[in-house]
Amino acid sequence: MRQQQIDFKWLEENFLTTNEAATYLGISKQALLSLAKRDLLPFTKKGNMVLFHRIDIELRLESQQSLRKKYRPFET
Repeated sequence: MRQQQIDFKWLEENFLTTNEAATYLGISKQALLSLAKRDLLPFTKKGNMVLFHRIDIELRLESQQSLRKKYRPFET
């Protein structure tokens, strides 16, 4: 495997695009970018592309689920 392919695979495994992160969290792209803009979710920007570290998205999902249980206890 060439180094470029290894690097690309690592990037895909560790980072999510805006669309991927929004889908993973179950929120809109606008809501995701709002979280990033308010410094509630770390991100990195390369050119026009915004990338989110997978670990940060997974941690946000956990806290998001606990908040939903707290503030929306009757939703399933």
